[in-house]
Amino acid sequence: MTEVASTTNTANTTGNGNAPATPQNFGQEFTSFIQLLTAQVRNQDPLSPMDSTQFVEQLATFSTLEQQVRSNDSLESIAAMIGDLHAIIASDWLGQKISVESSWVPYGGSEVEFTADIPDAADRAVLSVRNADGDVVHTRTLKSKDATYSWDGDLDGTREDAADGIYQFSIDLFDEDGGYLGTMAPRIITTVTDVSTEGGETVLGTDSHLTTDVGNARKED
Repeated sequence: MTEVASTTNTANTTGNGNAPATPQNFGQEFTSFIQLLTAQVRNQDPLSPMDSTQFVEQLATFSTLEQQVRSNDSLESIAAMIGDLHAIIASDWLGQKISVESSWVPYGGSEVEFTADIPDAADRAVLSVRNADGDVVHTRTLKSKDATYSWDGDLDGTREDAADGIYQFSIDLFDEDGGYLGTMAPRIITTVTDVSTEGGETVLGTDSHLTTDVGNARKED
C-alpha cells in the first residue's frame, strides 16, 4: 500500500500547483494519470477490489477537462482574430466621409449636408424640414438628382436660425403630372469618428452624432 500512497501524494502535489494545465503539457499529465490508475489497480485489496466504473468516471472527467482546456485555447484564438478584424475595419472607416440615410437629423448650428437617391420616375422632389413639434420650418425643391445640398438652419418666413435639436427631414416625390409617388429620407453626409461592435454588428459613430451600421453607410468622395 506504500506505493499507492506515494503515487497519490505525487498526483496531489501535481494537482495543487499554481499554474493551470496548458495544451503543451497536457499530454504528460495524461500519462501520469494513466500511471496513477495502473498503480491503483495493482495495489488494490484483492478481497475488496475497487469498482471499475470509478476508473471510467475518473478517465471521463480528465478527458472532459482536457477538452475544456483545448476549447478555451481555441476561443482565445478566435477572440484574437475578431479583435484583429475589428482593428482592420476601424482603420478602413475612421476619418472617412460617408452618407447615412436618416429622417432624423441632429442640428447644432453647423450646416447639415445631404444628398438623396431620387428615383428616375420622380420629376420633382420637395424637401420638408420639421421641428420636434412636427411643424414644417423649411421647404425646398431639389432640382438635381445628383446634387449635394445643405441646410444652415434657415427658417422659412423668419430671420431667425433654427434652435439646436433634432429635426425631421423628408423628401416628397412627384411625377411629371404632379402625381404623388411617395416620401423618402435623405442621405446625411458626415465623417466617421468612432467604430464599435454592438450585437455582432459593426457600428459607426459620426461627427454629426448619427450612428449607423456599416450596411447603411456609403463612402463619399
